[in-house]
Amino acid sequence: MLWTPLNRFLDRIRPRRQAVVLLADAVLILLAWHTTYLFRMGVERWLHERPNYDGAVLLGVIAVYSAVSWALNVPRATWRYTSFHEITRLSWVCLGAGLASAVVVLMAHLVEVPRAVLALHPVFSLIMMSLARMTVRMLSESSRARRAGRQPTGQRALVLGAGAAAKLLIAGIQHRGWTVVGLLDDDARKQGSSIAGVNVRGGLDMLTDASMLDDVTHLILAMPSASNAQRKRALDLAAATGLPVVTVPSADELREGRSRIDRVRDIEPDDVLGREPVKLDESAVSDLISGQTVMITGAGGSIGSELCRQIARFGPSRLVLFELSEFALYQVEQDLGERFPHLPLVRLVGDVKDLGALRRAMQLHQPDLVFHAAAYKHVPLMEDDNAWIALRNNTLGTYLVAQAAAEQGVKRFVLISTDKAVNPTNVMGATKRAAEMVVSHWAGKGTNTRFMAVRFGNVLGSSGSVIPKFKEQIAKGGPVTVTHPEITRYFMTIPEAAQLVLQAAALAETGQVFVMDMGKSVKIADLARELIRLSGHTEAEIPIVFSGLRPGEKLFEELLADADTTLPTPHPRLRLAQLRGELPPDWIERLMALAVDESASAPPTLRARLHELVPEYAPR
Repeated sequence: MLWTPLNRFLDRIRPRRQAVVLLADAVLILLAWHTTYLFRMGVERWLHERPNYDGAVLLGVIAVYSAVSWALNVPRATWRYTSFHEITRLSWVCLGAGLASAVVVLMAHLVEVPRAVLALHPVFSLIMMSLARMTVRMLSESSRARRAGRQPTGQRALVLGAGAAAKLLIAGIQHRGWTVVGLLDDDARKQGSSIAGVNVRGGLDMLTDASMLDDVTHLILAMPSASNAQRKRALDLAAATGLPVVTVPSADELREGRSRIDRVRDIEPDDVLGREPVKLDESAVSDLISGQTVMITGAGGSIGSELCRQIARFGPSRLVLFELSEFALYQVEQDLGERFPHLPLVRLVGDVKDLGALRRAMQLHQPDLVFHAAAYKHVPLMEDDNAWIALRNNTLGTYLVAQAAAEQGVKRFVLISTDKAVNPTNVMGATKRAAEMVVSHWAGKGTNTRFMAVRFGNVLGSSGSVIPKFKEQIAKGGPVTVTHPEITRYFMTIPEAAQLVLQAAALAETGQVFVMDMGKSVKIADLARELIRLSGHTEAEIPIVFSGLRPGEKLFEELLADADTTLPTPHPRLRLAQLRGELPPDWIERLMALAVDESASAPPTLRARLHELVPEYAPR
């Protein structure tokens, strides 16, 4: 290419760049002088009908231009980075030097030099010097773009979508090392047009044409406002190409200011699942929270921290953050302080098993609402050596928080429960089912506090979720481990879960257990395959290995026990569970005895005693 030897030459002359620039400009001024004569006198006369002192005048003109150029620091500028500012300086050079040269020639009565040449020469000089600089810059940038496209790190993207998001994306992304080679959109009106100089080549179906993908390294999904069905179709077509797929932020992320349109990110599982967004009855939730003091236990956890963010949107008078982990409390405090700088925060390091700390916190801060999200939830970790600790934290902790809430006259107490509490086969699920039974116990005590629970399934992105593990394994080159080829789970996003908890809290009467509509269950193996494909790999490159079910793990989760029924609620994504049966009179006493009996900490003993308290618990 032309640029390669030119670039080598420019590198060699860099130590003497200013002298070389002056010489190059002198040549361009000389060419402009002759071009001006040609323009003024025509081809037949331009060379022969000149005064005999024309050469001396030309040397004088070049000297004047060089002096003015030096005075304005023009030789210091690098041609490959020529800007509008540099062209402006050249204009002043040509104007000043051209005017000075004309004045000197006229004062010297050199009448044989045509006046038109003196007038036009500065214009021709400016054009030639500007063109020379712009040509060098154009060759430099063209070469740089070709090199980036050939390098392994060069990112050449085909954008799916040609709307406003794509226009903003192109404007920002090309400064981040990306080259956008084309756009695809199903809207026939956009096909054949161009956005920011990039052509809309056709519809999304053209992804099946191998020639369309020549020299493309990535696909970018730029459809933040499209329906879930449209996004799912685009992702399916993109995944079939075998290229890595990234996306612009979702409409919610952009609206809430969590990202910018040119900050592309990897495809997340909620993009793949294609769930319709939750629509809250914001008026009812606002009436519940606005102006109230709200306390969240486990405020630094995945669900607890998102509850804090969602609650903060509705204008509580104060948030009381109760968290055992100092670091988690610090993180959520920093996040809330940045997002909601005017919201008063009370930051308490405390243990839900410490009744004294709970009483002090509620007496001092007088919460109107308590959301109890503190829990141990990792099934394998809680199954053996930590089983008794799980019972104390998940069940005894719920009892003590509920007790303190009832004593203080809190208006509503909401337990965050789980689908693993239904016909539990593991200790964690059994302790959460026992926690629901604790809520039922307190609901029957006739206090002024409304007690309720909300069940949901696996939350995408929460700590311990399978999805971050899959992404980490893919990044390492595999294999991806799945426990069983037929295992299924319900999934929802963290914001979705938190929003439905608030909606349930606004609807609930005391003693009720709400069940979230989790949509369709998803095969974990299918989800793993989809994530592998969207990362630009195949199962041959990143295999899936089935490791076998872990202790206490089910093939599928249930949201309702066999003997339960549900009733509809005003919100389409929430159902009301009608749980049968009353607690035995001594149930609470037996629970409290087990929670303080260290001799029961041996896993077999604990499981047997827990089965007596939760008859539907069937250890595996």
